[in-house]
Amino acid sequence: MKNRIEEIRNLRGIRQEELARQLGVSRQTISSLENGRYNPSILLAYRIARYFDMSIEEVFIFEEE
Repeated sequence: MKNRIEEIRNLRGIRQEELARQLGVSRQTISSLENGRYNPSILLAYRIARYFDMSIEEVFIFEEE
């Protein structure tokens, strides 16, 4: 699953550390999400989308294989 976390975060001037702190996860988790090495739980995906005031579909791109 691809996502736009890094793009959105950079557009809004938010550092990985700040996003991680707001979501209650590690900076490494944010880095792994942005690099596609980790897929979030539905709860974390919801919290990320809500933090950005967007829908899950606007942040995460589901690609069927």
